[in-house]
Amino acid sequence: MELALITAQQVVVLFLLIGTGMVAVKTGVLKLENKQALSNLLVYIIVPAMVVNSYRMEFSAQILRNLLAAFGMSVLSVLLGTVITLLLTARKTGSRMPIFRFACIFSNAAYMGFPLISALFGSEGLLYAEGLLYASAYVTVFNILLWTLGYGLVSGGSSIKEVARSLVHTPVLYAIVVGLGIYLLQIPLPALITQPLELLAGVNTPLSMLITGMLIAAGDVRSIVTDKHIWKLASVRMLLIPAATLALFGVLGFHGTAAQVVTLLECCPAAAITSVFAVQFGHDEHFAAGSVVLTTLLSIVTLPLCALIITMVM
Repeated sequence: MELALITAQQVVVLFLLIGTGMVAVKTGVLKLENKQALSNLLVYIIVPAMVVNSYRMEFSAQILRNLLAAFGMSVLSVLLGTVITLLLTARKTGSRMPIFRFACIFSNAAYMGFPLISALFGSEGLLYAEGLLYASAYVTVFNILLWTLGYGLVSGGSSIKEVARSLVHTPVLYAIVVGLGIYLLQIPLPALITQPLELLAGVNTPLSMLITGMLIAAGDVRSIVTDKHIWKLASVRMLLIPAATLALFGVLGFHGTAAQVVTLLECCPAAAITSVFAVQFGHDEHFAAGSVVLTTLLSIVTLPLCALIITMVM
């Protein structure tokens, strides 16, 4: 029951933020033409700050071993979702395909995952600390693959060289390198630096949801729940990929806290940044926003159910 309440609370928060964006556009506080500037702010400043901030943790040999194990499972789970998605859409064409693939592969784990872990393992103690550790490992892998594989999917690069050139100019990749250096070398950062990083990192989810709300305000909300393509996307993101991850980990004999955490994060709805990338690269913005909204709404039911199954079989 507690897990269900935590999940519902996080979903309500997301929808309140989305609603704020919608109201801001409807009342004229924000103009639709502002979405590109807000998208640039998120991609080039806020997300890199969030990535660097996530690596500020104490180092130990045991933590490093745990991180390596969690890294391996995280890579495996995201790549599994990628393979499933690409196989299902191999012969599909159309302007929606880049966003469809991206939203299926990448979840909203960074925001939805951590509160769920707290509910699943308690709010203190060793098990709680391990849960957050493994979640941090997953989010690290997630960020690397999102800004390489995911970026390539939505950027529309016609060649590997073109995609690589775009990635070189992506600040978040440099943020990952800086963050790893801070963690591995245990570089102390003064409060003058950490406080701005923390403040900027905290803006990530609110701004992503505000942009999503702006996009929805420009379209027809009713069409979201009647769009069969969004429902297909939701079934892959919320049901097929989590089930496949659970089955694969079972076959490979992965059990325990790390496996539970990684599987739970794979059960989260479509990444909030899906809407941002739709704006950034000129894709179907309404489809992207609808995918985030519908999968987030469905997570009220699916996430507690997935958590229950995970704790029973793993």
